[in-house]
Amino acid sequence: MYNVSINVKTMRILSMTTATSVSVLLAACGGGTGSAQYAIDANGNLTSAAATTKLANGSTQTTTVSTTPSTSGTTTTTGTTTTTPPTTGTTTGTTTGTTTGSTTGTTTGTTTGTTTTPPTTTTPAPFGQSGSWRLTFSDEFDGTALNTARWNDTIWYEASNPTKNYAVSNGSLKIWPQRDANGRFFNRTIDTDGKYYQQYGFFEIEAKLPMGKGTWPAFWLFNHIGTRRPEIDIMEAYAGGGPNSGWSDASFRPTAYAPTVWIDAGRLAGTKTIQTGDLSSGFNKYALKWEANKQTFYFNGNEVYTLNVSMPDQKYIMLDLWYGSASGQPDSTTPTGIGNSYEIRYVRAWQPS
Repeated sequence: MYNVSINVKTMRILSMTTATSVSVLLAACGGGTGSAQYAIDANGNLTSAAATTKLANGSTQTTTVSTTPSTSGTTTTTGTTTTTPPTTGTTTGTTTGTTTGSTTGTTTGTTTGTTTTPPTTTTPAPFGQSGSWRLTFSDEFDGTALNTARWNDTIWYEASNPTKNYAVSNGSLKIWPQRDANGRFFNRTIDTDGKYYQQYGFFEIEAKLPMGKGTWPAFWLFNHIGTRRPEIDIMEAYAGGGPNSGWSDASFRPTAYAPTVWIDAGRLAGTKTIQTGDLSSGFNKYALKWEANKQTFYFNGNEVYTLNVSMPDQKYIMLDLWYGSASGQPDSTTPTGIGNSYEIRYVRAWQPS
């Protein structure tokens, strides 16, 4: 309900043509198309009017007014406007964007957009093992440099040789035979001494070994505690001794490796030579399950050696390419350079969870 004041003189002028009166009433209704009816008295005063309008949004609006003349020359008009919304229906189409607010009704259609699903991350488990395991250490070597927060590049009693013979590239750590500035082959050790230790659990690498006289790669757990040297060699391989040594063929390619446990320096708990075929021709998995009174060694997920002995000291991880022992000494026939690397794709450790 509303009240408006209309100047009588103005209304008399407007009432001279029907078109003008309709326009005024349609404007009062909010604009649109429709029709209007009105009546004036003998003095030219507007006494009543009605208009029906269809608005641009599809609504139908009806307005009625009645007037009471006043001696002051001003007519007071009282009226009512009713708006009927468009018929509720179904909208079919494609909607793209964001809608804020409250909507009542039914919409049927297609929404076009892009949904991004985050990648699924799977925590690796020990190869070939059952049960529940918690990953405690992992380096997948997917960067471009050795992570010095995890690794050292020398053993604790030696200075690091400045001749670079290791790199992290293309998803692996590579350590290769190289002569230093003095023309000598030198040992390279990559370890977690002072940065990561563990007591018991499962330890695993995937690696390809180098060939050549004198090469002696290894993967082991170790600690130097006062004068004690507890040690678990998960993999030691030799490429020396010639074709009848049992360790390598005529081209000095490693064909066997040995898991070995030392309770202390000079106190051997046990060892076994595992014949494998050429270990420089492809990647293999070397692993240990270390329990309180038992060590079980695995090659590509298969158990190859078990030793029942207590080794309670926590240990750090070592990866190295040394020379000597059963491999003999390297010489001019030993291939040098990154193409003949001890190449490790990953190092992982777990504990039972």
